[in-house]
Amino acid sequence: IQFYAGGGRVLHPIRRFRRPTGARGRPADYHGTVPTRVGAGGAAHRFFADGGKGFDVPRMRATTILAVRTPAGAAIGGDGQVTLGQVVMKHDAKKIRRLYDGKVVAGFAGAAADAFSLLERFEAKLRDHQGAVPRAAAELAKEWRTDRVLRRLEAMLIVLDKDNLLLLSGTGDVIQPTDNVLAIGSGGPFALAAARALLAHTALPPAAVVRAGLEIAGDLCVYTNRQIEVVELS
Repeated sequence: IQFYAGGGRVLHPIRRFRRPTGARGRPADYHGTVPTRVGAGGAAHRFFADGGKGFDVPRMRATTILAVRTPAGAAIGGDGQVTLGQVVMKHDAKKIRRLYDGKVVAGFAGAAADAFSLLERFEAKLRDHQGAVPRAAAELAKEWRTDRVLRRLEAMLIVLDKDNLLLLSGTGDVIQPTDNVLAIGSGGPFALAAARALLAHTALPPAAVVRAGLEIAGDLCVYTNRQIEVVELS
């Protein structure tokens, strides 16, 4: 039997206590309970002796982000749904951000607070490198991978300008797609497949491809809705 806190991280083995005497004067084993204590950060952590089931905190799930870049322009969009466990908490979340005086656009999937922290750092890297998106992305990915604090951030980013389309992850990856289409999040595979098909068989502009791809993903993915925001770069 083990102690669990938060999402199930093992802290300490449970000690087995003995009563002084049992029903007939012999020692009898029982499992002691451990009270709540306050950790270094001030939050209370309750330890459970639950036979290994742990204490599960519902994960906040979102989202679908789709980006397309063609010679005619570039566009990126996302849906507005945020889901906590089995409950839809928000329908109109904003998951697309303009950076560097509107010259760069980024979309995120994952924990919102982590994503905002990464977007702030990415914009700082853009200013350090005069708006060079590939250089700023490489520097952020390197810092994200090696920094002890940043390594705990759980998010993925798509960054887009008129010349570049890149995916950044916490494993140090900076990926440039060969077909200039990227999608992340729970509905990403649906949106990516739809966008590729539309680009191959229609002459739709990037913004229309992004919107149509996200609508298809919203019909198929339970963590994606049709409250869609699309940002276009000409």
